[in-house]
Amino acid sequence: MSCSGVSVGVFLPLFMCFWLYLGLQKRKLIRTKQMFFELNGGLFLQQQISNYNGTSTGTGGFKIFSKEELEKATSNFAADRILGRGGHGIVYKGDLEDKTVVAIKKSKMTEEVPTKEFAREMFILSQINHKNVVKLLGCCLEVEVPMLVYEFVSNGTLYQYIHGSRGLDSDTGFHTCLRIAVESAEALAYMHSSASPPILHGDVKTANILLDDKLTAKVSDFGASKLAPTDEAQMATLVQGTCGYLDPEYLMTCRLTDKSDVYSFGVVLLELLTRKKALYFDGPEEDRSLVLCFMMAVKVGQHQDLLDSQVRDEMRIEALEEITHLVMRCLNMSGEERPTMKEVAERLEMLRRYHHHPWAQADANPEEEQSLLAME
Repeated sequence: MSCSGVSVGVFLPLFMCFWLYLGLQKRKLIRTKQMFFELNGGLFLQQQISNYNGTSTGTGGFKIFSKEELEKATSNFAADRILGRGGHGIVYKGDLEDKTVVAIKKSKMTEEVPTKEFAREMFILSQINHKNVVKLLGCCLEVEVPMLVYEFVSNGTLYQYIHGSRGLDSDTGFHTCLRIAVESAEALAYMHSSASPPILHGDVKTANILLDDKLTAKVSDFGASKLAPTDEAQMATLVQGTCGYLDPEYLMTCRLTDKSDVYSFGVVLLELLTRKKALYFDGPEEDRSLVLCFMMAVKVGQHQDLLDSQVRDEMRIEALEEITHLVMRCLNMSGEERPTMKEVAERLEMLRRYHHHPWAQADANPEEEQSLLAME
C-alpha cells in the first residue's frame, strides 16, 4: 500500500469525525436556541402577534429577531458599539440589514418572570405609540435573558446634558429644561393613565430620559417596566431601580405603584432645578443625598440657594415657589399624598406657559400671575 493510500485511510475518518462533531454542535446550538425561545414565551408571543394582525412577523413594526441578526447588527457586540452601561445591562448601537439604526439592550440576569407574563408584557409594550416614549421595535428570545430592540435616539441622555460634556448651555435656557420635564411627565402620565393595562416604569431617572436631535424627550427602558397589577396580592416584587431615585415607601414595602414613579420623577425635577446629581459621594455625609439636602434647605427657607443660577435668573419668584411646592409633593414620604403623574404633567405645562407668557414680565400684575398659576 502506498503512502498516499495510508494518508487517505488515516485522514478520511478524522475528517468525517470532525464534520460529524460540527454537525452535532450545530444541532445542539439550534436546540438550545429553540429551548430559550420557548422558555421566554416565543410561541405565545408569536400567537399573540398573529391573532392581532394575521401574521407572525410583527405588530406595528414589532419583530422577533434571531440571535444571528443582532450579532451581525452589532459586529458581534463589539466594544465600540456600546452606547451605555447600567446596573441592568449594556446597550449597543446596531445597524439592521434594512439600514435601520437601533439600540439593543443585553440585560443581566433578573428575577424569573413567568413565560406568558413576559410575552404579554412584550406584546403590550410593542403597541405603545407615544411621541415621548422610546419605541420598542422587537426582541430576541433565543438567549437565556431576552434582548430588547429599541428605536435609536441620537442625542444622549438628560443626565449627560445636566451633568456631562453635552451640558445645556446658557443659550439653551431653562425653558428647554422645563419643556423636557413636561414631555417626560406626559409620557409617564400616558403609561399610567392611558395605556391598557397601565404600565409602571420602576426606574425613572435622568439617564433613562433620552433626547433626540431637537432635544425632544423620550422616556426609555419601559422594557424593564411592570404592568400595573390588578390584584393587590400580586404587587410585591423584588426591589429594582437606582439609588438616589428610589421611593422610600417602595423600599420598605417592596410594592411598586404609580406613586413610586412620581417620587423618582420628583428627583428628576430636582436635578433639573439644581443641576446637581441625585447622589454625591465626594462631599460631607449630610450633603450626599440631593433630596435630603433640598428638604432640609426648604425647612429653613434656604432652598433657593441650591437652585442653579440660570434657573433663579430666568424664573420669577412665584413660579419658583410653585415648582418647589410641586417637587415637595412628589417627594412626600407617603405615596397617597403624592400627586398623580397626570397632575404633575398638567401643572408643569401651566408653569411652562407662564414662563413664556407675556404676562410673566416685569410689568405683570399679581392677579394676572395668579390666574396663570392657578392649580385647580
